[in-house]
Amino acid sequence: MSRIGKLPIVLPAGVSVNVSDDNVVTVKGKLGELKQQIDDSVSLKVENNELIIERKSDEKEHRSKHGLYRSLINNMVKGVSEGFQTVQEMVGVGYRAEAKGQILELAVGFSHGVFFELPQEIKVETVTERGKNPIIKMSSIDKQLLGQVAAKIRSLRKPEPYKGKGIKFQNEVLRRKAGKTAGKGK
Repeated sequence: MSRIGKLPIVLPAGVSVNVSDDNVVTVKGKLGELKQQIDDSVSLKVENNELIIERKSDEKEHRSKHGLYRSLINNMVKGVSEGFQTVQEMVGVGYRAEAKGQILELAVGFSHGVFFELPQEIKVETVTERGKNPIIKMSSIDKQLLGQVAAKIRSLRKPEPYKGKGIKFQNEVLRRKAGKTAGKGK
């Protein structure tokens, strides 16, 4: 059995899971509602406030989807009950970030400002303190969408290995390079 797939998902108070006839899982909680189409190779059942995912057979394809759908549904349950958050830091002289509704305005060393439109499901907040790097905080109930948007923002100016300038995740460890050394000998 899949080690991840056989783990039950504990449903917190206030979270409900429904499966429609066309295999669409709907998870509702205090923060919102998420839907996910699932394959018919897995089935769901609720017992004692736990959601158990079972597969139909031991075929290779069914075994691979068992853990996948368990992880997707677990992320949906966690999202509607707690939510997800990413924090990105902008390292560089003159780098700025400003949130205007669902539009994130970034100054990341180009001759022009970069305007990034965020989906409605994501809430953004920017923090700028004197003497510290600007910070972008994003939160959402959809883990996949949040990660995709954070990766897209990071790709606008990836951290470079010599000085570390760019947009990086907070607490991300970057591999640094030494660079040139002057006056090596004759």
